[in-house]
Amino acid sequence: MSVTVTSLDPALKERLESVSTATLTTILLKKGIRRSWLRGPMPLFAANHRAVGRAFTLRFVPLREDLATPDSWSSPRSTRAAIEDMPEGVIAVADAMGVRDAGIFGDILALRMKKRGVSALITDGVMRDAAGVESSHLPVWATGVAAPASVSSLTFVGWQEPIACGGAAIFPNDVIVADRDGAVVIPAALVEAVADLSVEQERLEGWIMGEVEAGHRLPGLYPPDSETKARYEAWKAAHQG
Repeated sequence: MSVTVTSLDPALKERLESVSTATLTTILLKKGIRRSWLRGPMPLFAANHRAVGRAFTLRFVPLREDLATPDSWSSPRSTRAAIEDMPEGVIAVADAMGVRDAGIFGDILALRMKKRGVSALITDGVMRDAAGVESSHLPVWATGVAAPASVSSLTFVGWQEPIACGGAAIFPNDVIVADRDGAVVIPAALVEAVADLSVEQERLEGWIMGEVEAGHRLPGLYPPDSETKARYEAWKAAHQG
């Protein structure tokens, strides 16, 4: 059931931590990836810093009364077993199909993930035990909170397999970046290229912000025309030297 998690190079992780999800969606769009932003998950608990990590996927399906019972929590195929399979540094991404009337995780599971070194939890569903989840200090991006347990509306079926979360396709070992604008998935094969292009895009836009602050007009500046690009390249050469 489990797919081995590929470690994320620290230097690559640091580069991604320096760029916004807004920039990433633009770069991914230029790469032909139109569905990279996860619809629904937003900062909910302890999400004060940008989170970056390999995706560790979890999947729920609609309620099956014979399978979704409190007894299922002791099953080998359970959220508890999935959490014990999570290596340090991953971002848990849970496909809850957008269901908002049952919390997929509560305070105890959130605390266990935090203790295992999980970087964050992203879900298009909701959480329960809000006060306890908050006190666990696990960064959580979700769509809200609800008191009922997951088994009242959902059936947990597995982990480390392709999922759909917030309308985006996510595979194990894709990279997730989450900040105040939500969460973005970067296909594993594109991570290096997207990181490099995003860092350069942020540098360019920082320079453009300075030009706007100095009173420059937007036409020809943003997006930059050939003259603006030449001025930017001269500035970059001077400051990189």
